[in-house]
Amino acid sequence: MMVKLTQDLARGFKPWKDMLYENEAALNALGAKLIFAGTEKDDDNKLTVIIDFESPESMKAFSGHEELKAKRAAAGAILETTVATPMSEESFTR
Repeated sequence: MMVKLTQDLARGFKPWKDMLYENEAALNALGAKLIFAGTEKDDDNKLTVIIDFESPESMKAFSGHEELKAKRAAAGAILETTVATPMSEESFTR
């Protein structure tokens, strides 16, 4: 299931990107695969991420993973601004 996450960053994209690369194996182990991550052209603190979760349970495991939450916050993610939007079953990648 594809999910769009939006989130504000306090320190720009690079610290968040570095954190993701360091923790990508943990993300994958939870049944999640990063499809896209980037910030708005005119605002390096407005993040959009597309993640493909294996199941609703893998999304729940990700959202409740306290260690990854702490690492994201340390990288500048303002967790309370996170909005997760599940995409329709008709979504696809090429």
